Amino acid sequence: MIDIWSAAAVMAGPRAGAAEDWRAVYDFWFAPGLDDADLDTLRRRVEWWMGGGANAALPPFAPVLAAARAGRLEHWAATPLGRLSLIVVLDQFPRGLSAGTPDAYASDPEALRIAEDGLRNGHHAALARPWERMFSVLPLSHTEGAGHLERLDFVVALAEKIAREVPEHLRPLYEFSVSQARGHRDVIRRFGRYPHRNPVLGRASTPEEEAYLAKGDFVHQRRMPAG
Repeated sequence: MIDIWSAAAVMAGPRAGAAEDWRAVYDFWFAPGLDDADLDTLRRRVEWWMGGGANAALPPFAPVLAAARAGRLEHWAATPLGRLSLIVVLDQFPRGLSAGTPDAYASDPEALRIAEDGLRNGHHAALARPWERMFSVLPLSHTEGAGHLERLDFVVALAEKIAREVPEHLRPLYEFSVSQARGHRDVIRRFGRYPHRNPVLGRASTPEEEAYLAKGDFVHQRRMPAG
């Protein structure tokens, strides 16, 4: 059971104590116990995050996404964890709630703005856990447009740094994260956009993109090898 506040309360905007409203999103997305998790537990959580496992539990959060898109949750960005929770709402929730539709990507520019502000004001640097740091910069990877390749260079460098710093028994997971970041960078270097979005967004594909789509080896669908 998901413990979230009422939709009416969220849509009402800031109020006394509202600075903590982000906690329901944070606790849902970053489940308690991750600090002490072993590799298999973290692997399962990554599959839940990235493989659509969270999608069935997301509908109660639709009003939260609507509030964020309307600018009613900007106060969350006052703290590092609140900002991270807002990024999750704008970057991750649309992909689960609206998969296969243009709406899945509609909040990317706003998520990117909030993520880049967090890099500038020290909020990203204040995040203590590796998974927090990676989710806080995912909009840099996801958001198409000007500067995308440079943003992905940053994401790759961050992923490499995190992989060097985590305990050795967790390193395979974070090395996989590095390979994913590099894979996304390769796609953007080659095409300047994510061709797998073309059918969803009604974009015409170039002959090279059509060959890539026919192959079907999409970075975002790759899964960490077992064992």
